[in-house]
Amino acid sequence: QLQLVESGGGLVQPGGSLRLSCVASGYTLDYYAIGWFRQAPGKEREFVAAISWRGGNTYYSDSVKGRFTISRDNAKKTVYLQTNSLKPEDTAVYYCAASKRWVVVTTPPEYDYWGQGTQVTVSS
Repeated sequence: QLQLVESGGGLVQPGGSLRLSCVASGYTLDYYAIGWFRQAPGKEREFVAAISWRGGNTYYSDSVKGRFTISRDNAKKTVYLQTNSLKPEDTAVYYCAASKRWVVVTTPPEYDYWGQGTQVTVSS
């Protein structure tokens, strides 16, 4: 079974950057579309970004477009989320998820496997 582990979160000042990583084990990542979601306290889990299985297609929420970049290295079984120009409203637990659908999808029910999350806190 595919397992996902996120890392790279932490405390950063507004305007700073973090690179989040999602490493897969137990199975190849090759045939999965990967998404990043986030959940702030008291809020629903929301879509952030997604990438198709070969990396040819990406999609971002309006709130992060132009600031975040998703990429993948299937040989390393790793997907990255580069987060730049961070704002306090980006504070949340960030989750990566894998979907058996090869195309980009944006809602949680379309994803089959989830990591445990990594905390990102943006504060001065």
